[in-house]
Amino acid sequence: MTVYATIDSPLGELLLVGEESATAKGGTALVSLSVPGQKGGAVVHDGWVRDDAAFDAVTAQLRAYFAGSLTHFDIEYAAGAGTEFQRKVWDALDTVPYGTTTTYGRLAERLGLSRAAVRALGTAIGRNPLLVVRPCHRVIGADGSLTGYAGGLERKQLLLDLEAA
Repeated sequence: MTVYATIDSPLGELLLVGEESATAKGGTALVSLSVPGQKGGAVVHDGWVRDDAAFDAVTAQLRAYFAGSLTHFDIEYAAGAGTEFQRKVWDALDTVPYGTTTTYGRLAERLGLSRAAVRALGTAIGRNPLLVVRPCHRVIGADGSLTGYAGGLERKQLLLDLEAA
C-alpha cells in the first residue's frame, strides 16, 4: 500500500510518499520526497492513503536536518526505483559528505564514467526521487556555479547555505 504525508519545511511543503516495510524505522520505506513545483515531482494518486504517523521517523530526521542538528539521514528507501545506471549514480550521491560539494565531472570520474557520460550522469541526478535526503543538491558545476536542481536553484542554494557548503 502506498502512503503519503506532507510536512512544512524551509523549502515549502514537502510531499513524502512511502510503502509499508517490515524493516524500516516507523514501518515505512521512502519512495519519494518532493518539493512544490519540482520538475518530475510526485503527485498524490487515487488509492494512496494519507498517513502522517507512517512518516514520524522520517519527519523527525527532516526537522533535525533543517534545524542544523542532523548531518546524515538514516532512512530506508523503497527498492525498485530507477534504472541500474540511475541507482549507481544515486548511491554515489549518498557518499558526498554533508557540508561539501562535488562536481558532475568528479562524480563521473569516481564512478569510472567517461567525460562523454557526464550528461547521462546529470540526467540521472535530475531524476532523483528523494530530494534533500539523497543529496543531489551537493553537486555543482565545474566552475562552482549552481546548476541543475529539479527543485529549483533557489532551494539548492538554501540547502547548501544550511550545510554551509
